[in-house]
Amino acid sequence: MELYWGGDCRDDACQIYVTPVGREEVCVALVSSNPEVRVDAALAQFPELAARIGGAEDVSAERGSITVNRKLGRVYRGRTVLVGDASGGVDAITGEGLCLAFREAALLADCLCNGNLAHRNLANGNLAGGNLARYQVEHRRLMRRPTLMAELMLLMGNSRGLRQRTMQVFERSPRLFAGMLAMHVGEGSARDYIANGISTGWRLLTT
Repeated sequence: MELYWGGDCRDDACQIYVTPVGREEVCVALVSSNPEVRVDAALAQFPELAARIGGAEDVSAERGSITVNRKLGRVYRGRTVLVGDASGGVDAITGEGLCLAFREAALLADCLCNGNLAHRNLANGNLAGGNLARYQVEHRRLMRRPTLMAELMLLMGNSRGLRQRTMQVFERSPRLFAGMLAMHVGEGSARDYIANGISTGWRLLTT
């Protein structure tokens, strides 16, 4: 994936994400706080990218949606269980939407199939068993890291100075960048996250 930042302190401030979706197709996604900004207009901020894809044929219509961080107090009630964006989500800047949905679906399947209690509740027409209480707890845990990363990335996106300092730190210390990337995708331990966070924060203060 390629990520481009542009339009700082302007009404058309945005980021553009470019990801391959096939041998001869790429997806170009625009994220902006201004709902009036469109991809063609935003490309003017990125002449190198515009030159690379300017002559490409559009194979789908441009579509848009609202993206926010959203947390629900409960993700099940009675026989209704929420998964994916319906159960809350993180800003699209993290690229975590589908990943979270898959993890939550796998967790729900395990909660429903693991143990006789779930089968008895299903037979009685009631899904609100102890296993769904576990789903609620584990769902909160799954959301914790992506929510933190979304808040950090939005903070960086709203501050050009912070973004430039962060990129300088990562350029000078690839190990810190690798650690932050591991945190973003959920690899490593809590101790690794804390140590990497402290090191990155110190570098930001001293850069």
